[in-house]
Amino acid sequence: MKLRHAVLPAALLLALPAIAFAQRGFEVRDLVKLDRYSSPTLSADGRKLVFAKATIDDKLAKRSTSLWIEDLAARDAAPPKRLTPDGWNVNSPAFSPDGATVYFLSAKSGSSQLYAIPAAGGTPRQLTDLAADVESYKLSPDGTRVAFGAGAFADCKADFKCSKDKAEAADKAKASGKLFDRMFIRHWDTWNDGRLNRVFVATLPGAKAKVASAALVGADVPGDVPSKPFGDSGEYAWSPDGKSLVLSARKADRAEPWSTNFDLYLVSADGTGATRNLTAANPAWDTGPAFSADGKTLYYRAMKRPGFEADRFALMAMDLGSGATREIAADWDRSADGITLSDDGKTIYTTAQDLGEHPLFAVDIASGKASKLMGEGTISAFEIAGQTLAFARNTLKSGDQLFAAALDGQSPRAITPDASAMASGVSFGDFEQFSFKGWDGDTVYGYVVKPWNYTAGKKYPVAFLIHGGPQGSFGNGWSYRWNPQTYAGQGYAVVMIDFHGSTGYGQKFTDAISQHWGDRPLEDLQKGWKAAQEKYAFLDGGKACALGASYGGFMVNWIAGNWHTPASGAWKCLVNHDGVFDQRMMGYSTEELWFTEWEQGGTPYEKPAAYEKFNPVNHVKDWRVPMLVIHGQQDFRIPVEQGIGAFTALQRQGIESKFLYFPDENHWVLKPQNSILWHDTVNAWLKQHIGN
Repeated sequence: MKLRHAVLPAALLLALPAIAFAQRGFEVRDLVKLDRYSSPTLSADGRKLVFAKATIDDKLAKRSTSLWIEDLAARDAAPPKRLTPDGWNVNSPAFSPDGATVYFLSAKSGSSQLYAIPAAGGTPRQLTDLAADVESYKLSPDGTRVAFGAGAFADCKADFKCSKDKAEAADKAKASGKLFDRMFIRHWDTWNDGRLNRVFVATLPGAKAKVASAALVGADVPGDVPSKPFGDSGEYAWSPDGKSLVLSARKADRAEPWSTNFDLYLVSADGTGATRNLTAANPAWDTGPAFSADGKTLYYRAMKRPGFEADRFALMAMDLGSGATREIAADWDRSADGITLSDDGKTIYTTAQDLGEHPLFAVDIASGKASKLMGEGTISAFEIAGQTLAFARNTLKSGDQLFAAALDGQSPRAITPDASAMASGVSFGDFEQFSFKGWDGDTVYGYVVKPWNYTAGKKYPVAFLIHGGPQGSFGNGWSYRWNPQTYAGQGYAVVMIDFHGSTGYGQKFTDAISQHWGDRPLEDLQKGWKAAQEKYAFLDGGKACALGASYGGFMVNWIAGNWHTPASGAWKCLVNHDGVFDQRMMGYSTEELWFTEWEQGGTPYEKPAAYEKFNPVNHVKDWRVPMLVIHGQQDFRIPVEQGIGAFTALQRQGIESKFLYFPDENHWVLKPQNSILWHDTVNAWLKQHIGN
């Protein structure tokens, strides 16, 4: 049928139901093919917008990212133009202060280096030629210098060739063994080779010249800047006069794996002078520095409880003259994601999770009043310049779409297409948020997504998705790993519950899961599943599978031994991705020890009973339900033996089970073809047990 290609009168098009043009549901190959838009970046006057567009090749194997530019002041609203050439893979755009130049990072030369291109278009020019990858950067306020992050051995200081030679010598050594005398020995998916992330400063070169050396700043700052594994340029900031920077770092010593004590350090931009710890009084996490325009006040985000990575990030202001600090919005029970100051210095713009969504807020610095500026889904990135707000928003029906709007969020104009425009002929499932009374009588929220081909009066099998974290959320947002629409596209209804421990519902709600992994969240999931079936008659409770990853995988393992009787609503199948199987061994083998030690109330040898209280391994004898287990070899957060252990428990008891193993993936499945295999395997498992 080629109805989608037919040319019909506009009136007839409006009269036809949407389903007439939707030939099928959304599936993983659509997910992988979608262009991905990110990094909205404004010129200082707010007139030009640069953004990144990631596309994938015809073999669905390799993605590349280009930069595009839009003249927001143009009267004809012409479409965006490609700025970087074909064949380049780039990231991290930034405008020069005058808006004439766009900077970015690219590995075109063989390593990640800094480049510049005229905003009007032209040929990129390589600015750095260093024997190290430039991993992040931030231009000085006057645009004459650049601070950048790169890995280096401590004794090599700013000699990049020294660090490169040491790393290569270790790789070429006749013996492959590596001796460690403290942790981290490995982190996320990488073994520690002794290098630290450092910040360097260089003067931007003139025409045809390249930066070949730089000054190391904050040489005595005791840890990685940016932090490993996910830190970025948001962890360092220039002072307005360009004379200094503030860096956020955690001390890299033997206590690092169980510490969340990041401090802010004031350092000289020329690499000389004394380093000053600005937040030594706070033993918890301090990060995200941003200077006021006059340089007298430092704004930043801070947690209060040491060792707790999911504590609330409060907005803070420090008088740099006296060192006095104050919390700006003490009564706002949300955790701020970042700090963007208004031009007049009176407002902080920040995003935060809120009741299953992720809006943009404006916080008045004087009063602390927080106002929701832009909601409806997930605001994943934004930038403010001049009179323009540029932002990226995604929902349960689309990946990030870029918009430009007035500063108050009014009159948003779409710059890029949404998923429905890119996935022609595909229909998405409608969704709805619902609530119920969960543990302790608290209101708990969840989402239901209808199958793409929903028809009133019919019943549909259900994919019951359980989020990880556990301090996380499955709300009104888009995911390229756990996307409800890929299940709705197979004809399933989807149910997701933001159980106690989820973020965006106040810090008390988030705190409730610690040392209660197996009771309070399980009660919410059970009550939420019951409430969903009572509210939505199209859910077929007799044909349902529960799926989860990380903590969600733990919960799947826990459900296997604690929620399977016919009276409680038996599951037809389970899917456990990278889930905790043995709490005690998790406490000894994971890399970020602060996580397990906070969640279980201490170390495994101090609090052994706490690790056994909600330990799936102790309930293996009660497992009955078929389970698909998935794990990646490079997952150092929840090591692969956890998945192998669960599969062994299933196989040894003769329970129907399969094990999908990825030798080249970490805690996430990121490679496009691996993602396709993941989804095909999961969908086949669901089809086998609950149909489609």
